[in-house]
Amino acid sequence: MNLNNALWLTNVVAEAAVVGLLLYRRAWRLFPVFCLYCAWDLFSNSSNYLIIRFFHDRYISAYLIETTVDSALELGILVELSWSVLRPLRAQLRRRALILVVCLVVLAAICIWPITGIHEMARLGLEMRILVRAQQTASILRVLFFLLLAGCSQLLSIGWRDRELQVATGLGFYSFISLTATMLQTHQSMGQHYFLLNQLVIASYFCSLFYWAICFAHQEPERKPFSPQMQNFLLALAGHARSERLTLVDRVVNESTKRP
Repeated sequence: MNLNNALWLTNVVAEAAVVGLLLYRRAWRLFPVFCLYCAWDLFSNSSNYLIIRFFHDRYISAYLIETTVDSALELGILVELSWSVLRPLRAQLRRRALILVVCLVVLAAICIWPITGIHEMARLGLEMRILVRAQQTASILRVLFFLLLAGCSQLLSIGWRDRELQVATGLGFYSFISLTATMLQTHQSMGQHYFLLNQLVIASYFCSLFYWAICFAHQEPERKPFSPQMQNFLLALAGHARSERLTLVDRVVNESTKRP
């Protein structure tokens, strides 16, 4: 068995272990998107072996579809984690606050997308350019989210034993390695270095899976409430966002009524 097959098999086993622990801990109640992402990743990585072996000419198209689904689920995970961080305050928030969280994550992804096009990718085909930019956008967003969550952990009353930060840490570590490797691959010709970087990314994902397995093997402690100052700040922020939205809607309605 060569190194690629060994890494692939190790990751599949680790993914199966994580999915099993997620089911055992009933993690789908709080993190359904993250559970779906892990199950999808287990399925896609398992099916990749069959695609490479029997449908090699369709691998790029299949990989593009896989990366698109991965990126969509990863954006969903960031929304889910953001909403879960607000768990102690959600009873006082309107349901529309979730829409605001979704809009903020999508807006961040839209702002990051143009940055991913500054590297030399002219030699790549259209599918590969979309693939690389989707990977880089998702990776940058996950790294930034982890840094923001870790930096504000004290204010948000979360620690390394809380699921939100554990999931973000695994994604952040893997994303940083993946982003670095992808950026290097756009400047390197196809060859041994390209495949070595791929192996590094696979190994980094195994480290994240191993970390998640350790985390979900232990019971999560009870979530700490926000401080009164933080509660007032978040409620004021949500109220300000709602006021801005209502003002914008009124402006649009007034302008439409003034038209002849």
